[in-house]
Amino acid sequence: MKYRPTKRQKQNAKKLGITIKASINPKKKLDVFKNDKKICSIGAMGYMDYELYRKNYSIGYAAERKRLYKIRNEKYRHIKGSPAYYADQILWN
Repeated sequence: MKYRPTKRQKQNAKKLGITIKASINPKKKLDVFKNDKKICSIGAMGYMDYELYRKNYSIGYAAERKRLYKIRNEKYRHIKGSPAYYADQILWN
């Protein structure tokens, strides 16, 4: 089953000046594009992200998972242009 980007994720991408589409890689959720050129694929299939937690659990639980994700990925999520940066900004904001 393909992952469908949410309205919120599309808005997050727009703020960064990029576009997102469902990934052609079956192991990833989204492909990130800048000027119609693919930059990277983000989000492993089989793992939850903030939007899935919000949809399937309470907002409080989703916020806690988000907090823990950001702690776990602190070292890489600030490197602009990296897949970790885009995953943080799109899937976890």
